[in-house]
Amino acid sequence: MAAPTESQFAATSPQHQTRVEAAHARATDEPIGPPPAPIWLQRLSLVVLVVFCLYLGLLIAVLPWWKQMWDQNELLLQFPALHAILIKGWARGLISGLGVLDLWIGISELIHYRDYRN
Repeated sequence: MAAPTESQFAATSPQHQTRVEAAHARATDEPIGPPPAPIWLQRLSLVVLVVFCLYLGLLIAVLPWWKQMWDQNELLLQFPALHAILIKGWARGLISGLGVLDLWIGISELIHYRDYRN
């Protein structure tokens, strides 16, 4: 076997490399997409999202186990077939699981928040 030559190591020609470098330089100089929102707006949207997720998650996690609100709900009593399914333990657990998932999303957003600056 012969030793590889320098031309075999070079994947592209010098002209192609200069075009790629020029394109990369243009790409790094030009901003991609719209500029980020102001910091105060980013933080306000985070607060609104976290409060919404925590409130809704807590409500969805607790509501199926609250007897007066779930078992005697006028809306559910109008649909006996749906009411018969939703009073079962597995259905309540499934709905509560969605509430816990929503709580997790809110806490995760709070922990992994990062400001996007210009």
